[in-house]
Amino acid sequence: MNKLEGRVAIITGGAMGNGEGIAEVFLKYGAKVVILDYAEELALTLGTLKEKYNDAIVVGYHVDIRNRSSLDEICKMVANQFGGIDILVNNAGVCKLEPFVTMDDETRDFHFDINIDGTWNMTKACLPYLIQSQHASIINLSSVTGVRVADPGEVAYATTKAALVGFTKGLAADLVSENIRVNAILPGYIRTPMVEKMAHLSSPENPEGVISSIASAIPMKRMGTVYELGELAAFLASDESSYITAETIVFDGGSTLPETNSMGV
Repeated sequence: MNKLEGRVAIITGGAMGNGEGIAEVFLKYGAKVVILDYAEELALTLGTLKEKYNDAIVVGYHVDIRNRSSLDEICKMVANQFGGIDILVNNAGVCKLEPFVTMDDETRDFHFDINIDGTWNMTKACLPYLIQSQHASIINLSSVTGVRVADPGEVAYATTKAALVGFTKGLAADLVSENIRVNAILPGYIRTPMVEKMAHLSSPENPEGVISSIASAIPMKRMGTVYELGELAAFLASDESSYITAETIVFDGGSTLPETNSMGV
């Protein structure tokens, strides 16, 4: 079933990881997909998606979501080219592990400027076109980190991801009268380049050991896939979730479920 047939979706940070998985699932369901990213991998991702879905429409723009004027221009071009914008997935985000006691303001601002301000900028740029849509949906990628859990070195990241929950709630309240639904996905561990980078930062000598250790602590005994995440995003973007707004959906294989690591049989 092409539940996103003909709808125009903008996905930030769609060149890799969760964003790439969301883009592929959206294409599977018939959406026209626009990927915004500043990573070098964008061209390769676009080529791969076009080859796999040769009758689909997928385009990309190199852009820094900290640059509001560039986002305004891109959204205008997308709306003119495709007749509007129906779906916004605020997926772009960064994480750099650094203890709070040694963290400088530059590292703090790196997280705040992209994870919070970039999401704010992108939403503002898309909003005039989403208001005109009959099927408008905004999906913010937060995290279980900062909302339910945190590890050492994640203060900046946790702060920004928790802020996105507040952003989602407040935005949903503001935009419900415009017939725009706003929800957030809170992923746990999904095997993405970001998680692999964090594993390397934690243990440069044995990052795969970190990955295996994390997976063993998840009740499902594995990390999630970007395509599973994409299916949830597609549901939230479609009319199947037409009565859902302001929700924060945990997507973590049960990793935040255990009360302790030692109690029980």
